[in-house]
Amino acid sequence: MAALVRSSFLVNAVYADSGREHGLTPQQGQLLCVLMAQPYGMSELGVVLGLAKSSLTGLVDRTERNGLVRREPDPQDLRAVRVALTPRGSRLAEEFYSETCRRVEKLSAGLTSAERDTLADLLGRVVLDNNVPMVFLEPGE
Repeated sequence: MAALVRSSFLVNAVYADSGREHGLTPQQGQLLCVLMAQPYGMSELGVVLGLAKSSLTGLVDRTERNGLVRREPDPQDLRAVRVALTPRGSRLAEEFYSETCRRVEKLSAGLTSAERDTLADLLGRVVLDNNVPMVFLEPGE
């Protein structure tokens, strides 16, 4: 278990370093990565990111002021809004995502291909068994 906890610190450090180089906080990086797939309503975003309404509102406000996301009307509920990437946000999300994937992939450079596959399978099972939301997609998804 200690190795799993220590590996989470390692991945978090890579994620934070990549974010800093792109001018993003870790939370903004997560938000952009989630929105790469599609726009989300605020309540959906709160669940995926594990944030309370007030924290999520502040995060979206700051990211919107930076021109990376925009609020748009929800076609299913005119009282609600969805959050979507702006063109600038989409470009930055792709750059951040690609660079972060590259850096995380380097963490397992000392493993054989079979060992990397085994590690991915085992961690994938842990993630699925614990219903971890899709904050960061696999490359190509």
